[in-house]
Amino acid sequence: MHLALTDRLVCPECGPGWGLILLATEVRERRVLEGELGCPNCRQNYPVSGGVADLRSSPRDPLQDSKGPPEPPSLKPEDTLRLGALLGVTEGPGTVLLLGPAAVHAEGLAALVEGIEVVGSFGPLSPTGEREGVSRIVARSKLPFAPDTFLGVLVSGDVSEEGASEAARVLSPGRRLVLLDGTSEALQGVSGLEMEVLLKDGDTLVAKKVGPGSLPLVTLRGP
Repeated sequence: MHLALTDRLVCPECGPGWGLILLATEVRERRVLEGELGCPNCRQNYPVSGGVADLRSSPRDPLQDSKGPPEPPSLKPEDTLRLGALLGVTEGPGTVLLLGPAAVHAEGLAALVEGIEVVGSFGPLSPTGEREGVSRIVARSKLPFAPDTFLGVLVSGDVSEEGASEAARVLSPGRRLVLLDGTSEALQGVSGLEMEVLLKDGDTLVAKKVGPGSLPLVTLRGP
């Protein structure tokens, strides 16, 4: 996990008003490999192990400890290009969030767009090892990020109304939210928000967050 990402982390229990404090025990090339994040309000701790920040509230199940899942057959360069086009992020610096199974494209997307950090939240990503340009987290539907953090957010797999609403909350104004599996529940989560629909094709929805622009997280690679 990139060290600069910790500036935008908030307690998933207490909400955006309470940032998390990092106690790192191992940092290498500005990437946190081992340590702990703590909330000064509720005193709950969130471990960072092997570069993965487990930002689920207690009680939490252990993360997958195998060597990781095999690369899925559908992981093709053209799929990564499609996701990048839907997100509309052409350059950095900044961060992009991939939620659900599509997070397996995090490394490919980081290589595709210069200067971005891709945050992937998907349990099976946990044992894949630390990679340049990719921060791995595990979170539930209540996302542990401050508002207006990301240049783009892509949601895949089963998503609740709350999950879709949370994805829109952490998106920076003027940027795109992509729902790959736009269920009626997920669509309901963004219908009441200030979102401009750019594309609706089958289960795929692309919408732009309306509002004045704000500075997203600047996450640069290297020192």
